[in-house]
Amino acid sequence: MATVREGSRSVLLVVDVQVGVVRNAWQVADVVQCLAQAVARARAQGVAVIWVQHQNERLVPGSADWQWVPELVPAAAESRIAKRFNSAFEQTELEALLAGLGATRIVLAGAASNWCIRATAHAALERGYDLTLLADAHTTTDMDCEDGTRIAAADIVRELNVAMTWLDYPGRHNSKALAEAVDFGG
Repeated sequence: MATVREGSRSVLLVVDVQVGVVRNAWQVADVVQCLAQAVARARAQGVAVIWVQHQNERLVPGSADWQWVPELVPAAAESRIAKRFNSAFEQTELEALLAGLGATRIVLAGAASNWCIRATAHAALERGYDLTLLADAHTTTDMDCEDGTRIAAADIVRELNVAMTWLDYPGRHNSKALAEAVDFGG
Protein backbone atom coordinates (compact mmCIF):
# COMPACT_ATOMS: atom_id res chain seq x y z
CA MET A 1 0.00 0.00 0.00
CA ALA A 2 1.31 3.45 -0.91
CA THR A 3 2.09 6.08 1.66
CA VAL A 4 -0.41 8.87 1.09
CA ARG A 5 1.46 12.15 1.31
CA GLU A 6 0.07 14.89 3.51
CA GLY A 7 0.15 18.50 2.33
CA SER A 8 -0.39 20.38 -0.88
CA ARG A 9 3.04 21.37 -2.18
CA SER A 10 3.12 21.05 -5.96
CA VAL A 11 5.90 20.63 -8.48
CA LEU A 12 5.74 20.84 -12.27
CA LEU A 13 7.33 17.78 -13.87
CA VAL A 14 8.32 18.31 -17.53
CA VAL A 15 9.09 14.97 -19.18
CA ASP A 16 11.07 14.31 -22.37
CA VAL A 17 10.22 17.41 -24.43
CA GLN A 18 13.31 16.68 -26.48
CA VAL A 19 13.95 17.32 -30.16
CA GLY A 20 14.12 13.62 -31.08
CA VAL A 21 11.07 12.69 -29.00
CA VAL A 22 8.64 15.32 -30.28
CA ARG A 23 9.91 15.79 -33.85
CA ASN A 24 6.80 14.20 -35.41
CA ALA A 25 4.45 14.52 -32.46
CA TRP A 26 0.81 15.55 -32.70
CA GLN A 27 0.21 19.30 -32.41
CA VAL A 28 3.68 19.77 -30.98
CA ALA A 29 3.80 23.56 -31.50
CA ASP A 30 0.57 24.04 -29.53
CA VAL A 31 1.65 21.60 -26.82
CA VAL A 32 5.04 23.29 -26.41
CA GLN A 33 3.34 26.69 -26.21
CA CYS A 34 1.00 25.42 -23.46
CA LEU A 35 3.90 23.84 -21.65
CA ALA A 36 5.93 27.06 -21.84
CA GLN A 37 2.95 28.88 -20.35
CA ALA A 38 2.76 26.36 -17.50
CA VAL A 39 6.49 26.67 -16.83
CA ALA A 40 6.22 30.47 -16.70
CA ARG A 41 3.24 30.28 -14.33
CA ALA A 42 5.01 27.78 -12.06
CA ARG A 43 8.13 29.92 -11.90
CA ALA A 44 6.09 33.05 -11.17
CA GLN A 45 4.37 31.25 -8.28
CA GLY A 46 7.60 29.85 -6.85
CA VAL A 47 6.70 26.27 -7.78
CA ALA A 48 9.66 23.98 -8.46
CA VAL A 49 10.03 22.90 -12.08
CA ILE A 50 11.75 19.54 -12.57
CA TRP A 51 13.01 18.58 -16.03
CA VAL A 52 13.22 14.89 -16.98
CA GLN A 53 15.36 13.94 -19.97
CA HIS A 54 15.41 10.50 -21.56
CA GLN A 55 18.63 8.95 -22.75
CA ASN A 56 19.27 5.75 -24.69
CA GLU A 57 21.01 4.60 -27.87
CA ARG A 58 18.80 6.96 -29.95
CA LEU A 59 18.87 9.86 -27.48
CA VAL A 60 22.57 10.04 -26.71
CA PRO A 61 23.45 12.73 -24.14
CA GLY A 62 24.77 15.78 -25.95
CA SER A 63 23.30 14.80 -29.33
CA ALA A 64 20.91 17.05 -31.25
CA ASP A 65 17.96 14.67 -30.67
CA TRP A 66 18.65 14.56 -26.90
CA GLN A 67 18.41 18.37 -26.51
CA TRP A 68 15.33 20.18 -25.19
CA VAL A 69 13.17 21.83 -27.82
CA PRO A 70 14.44 25.42 -28.25
CA GLU A 71 11.24 26.96 -26.83
CA LEU A 72 11.77 25.26 -23.46
CA VAL A 73 14.95 25.84 -21.53
CA PRO A 74 15.48 24.81 -17.92
CA ALA A 75 16.60 27.64 -15.64
CA ALA A 76 20.03 27.21 -14.12
CA ALA A 77 18.65 26.48 -10.63
CA GLU A 78 15.98 24.01 -11.78
CA SER A 79 16.53 20.30 -11.18
CA ARG A 80 17.22 17.90 -14.02
CA ILE A 81 16.68 14.16 -13.94
CA ALA A 82 18.25 11.75 -16.44
CA LYS A 83 16.22 8.60 -17.06
CA ARG A 84 16.52 5.40 -19.07
CA PHE A 85 13.06 3.90 -18.53
CA ASN A 86 9.53 5.08 -19.29
CA SER A 87 8.75 6.05 -15.71
CA ALA A 88 10.65 9.07 -14.42
CA PHE A 89 10.79 7.27 -11.05
CA GLU A 90 12.63 4.12 -12.16
CA GLN A 91 16.29 4.14 -11.16
CA THR A 92 16.42 7.94 -10.85
CA GLU A 93 16.76 10.38 -7.97
CA LEU A 94 13.27 11.81 -8.60
CA GLU A 95 11.64 10.44 -5.45
CA ALA A 96 14.46 11.73 -3.23
CA LEU A 97 14.25 15.13 -4.93
CA LEU A 98 10.49 15.29 -4.39
CA ALA A 99 10.92 14.34 -0.72
CA GLY A 100 13.52 17.07 -0.29
CA LEU A 101 11.10 19.60 -1.75
CA GLY A 102 8.25 18.38 0.43
CA ALA A 103 6.23 17.71 -2.73
CA THR A 104 2.89 15.97 -2.36
CA ARG A 105 1.42 16.75 -5.79
CA ILE A 106 2.86 16.41 -9.27
CA VAL A 107 1.61 18.49 -12.18
CA LEU A 108 2.70 16.43 -15.20
CA ALA A 109 3.33 17.36 -18.84
CA GLY A 110 5.54 16.37 -21.76
CA ALA A 111 6.01 13.39 -24.05
CA ALA A 112 5.23 10.72 -25.00
CA SER A 113 1.67 10.43 -23.73
CA ASN A 114 1.32 6.69 -24.21
CA TRP A 115 4.73 5.77 -22.81
CA CYS A 116 6.61 8.06 -20.44
CA ILE A 117 3.71 10.28 -19.39
CA ARG A 118 1.41 7.32 -18.67
CA ALA A 119 4.15 5.36 -16.85
CA THR A 120 5.15 8.38 -14.75
CA ALA A 121 1.51 9.20 -13.93
CA HIS A 122 0.80 5.70 -12.66
CA ALA A 123 4.11 5.54 -10.78
CA ALA A 124 3.35 8.85 -9.04
CA LEU A 125 -0.10 7.70 -7.95
CA GLU A 126 1.25 4.32 -6.81
CA ARG A 127 3.85 6.13 -4.69
CA GLY A 128 1.17 8.21 -2.96
CA TYR A 129 1.41 11.51 -4.83
CA ASP A 130 -1.61 13.48 -5.99
CA LEU A 131 -1.43 14.06 -9.73
CA THR A 132 -2.69 16.63 -12.21
CA LEU A 133 -2.11 15.96 -15.89
CA LEU A 134 -1.90 19.06 -18.08
CA ALA A 135 -4.41 17.96 -20.71
CA ASP A 136 -3.15 20.36 -23.37
CA ALA A 137 0.55 19.99 -22.61
CA HIS A 138 1.36 16.39 -23.50
CA THR A 139 1.72 14.73 -26.87
CA THR A 140 2.86 11.67 -28.77
CA THR A 141 3.04 10.30 -32.31
CA ASP A 142 0.64 7.98 -34.12
CA MET A 143 1.20 4.36 -33.12
CA ASP A 144 1.47 1.66 -35.76
CA CYS A 145 0.33 -1.72 -34.45
CA GLU A 146 1.60 -5.14 -35.47
CA ASP A 147 -1.72 -5.96 -37.14
CA GLY A 148 -1.34 -3.01 -39.53
CA THR A 149 -3.78 -0.71 -37.76
CA ARG A 150 -2.83 2.73 -36.56
CA ILE A 151 -3.86 4.50 -33.38
CA ALA A 152 -3.95 8.23 -33.94
CA ALA A 153 -1.94 10.37 -31.54
CA ALA A 154 -4.98 12.56 -30.91
CA ASP A 155 -6.87 9.48 -29.66
CA ILE A 156 -3.96 8.47 -27.40
CA VAL A 157 -3.86 11.94 -25.85
CA ARG A 158 -7.64 12.05 -25.42
CA GLU A 159 -7.73 8.59 -23.82
CA LEU A 160 -5.05 9.49 -21.27
CA ASN A 161 -6.87 12.71 -20.42
CA VAL A 162 -10.03 10.70 -19.74
CA ALA A 163 -8.15 8.05 -17.77
CA MET A 164 -6.67 10.67 -15.45
CA THR A 165 -10.17 11.70 -14.40
CA TRP A 166 -11.45 8.14 -13.92
CA LEU A 167 -8.58 6.46 -12.06
CA ASP A 168 -9.31 5.82 -8.41
CA TYR A 169 -6.53 5.42 -5.85
CA PRO A 170 -7.28 5.43 -2.11
CA GLY A 171 -6.38 8.71 -0.43
CA ARG A 172 -5.04 10.30 -3.60
CA HIS A 173 -6.48 12.84 -5.98
CA ASN A 174 -5.88 12.73 -9.70
CA SER A 175 -7.22 15.13 -12.29
CA LYS A 176 -6.51 16.98 -15.48
CA ALA A 177 -6.28 20.72 -16.08
CA LEU A 178 -5.44 23.13 -18.87
CA ALA A 179 -2.04 24.81 -18.71
CA GLU A 180 -3.59 28.27 -18.52
CA ALA A 181 -5.87 27.30 -15.62
CA VAL A 182 -3.89 24.83 -13.51
CA ASP A 183 -3.92 25.68 -9.82
CA PHE A 184 -0.44 24.98 -8.48
CA GLY A 185 -1.72 25.62 -4.97
CA GLY A 186 -3.44 22.26 -4.82
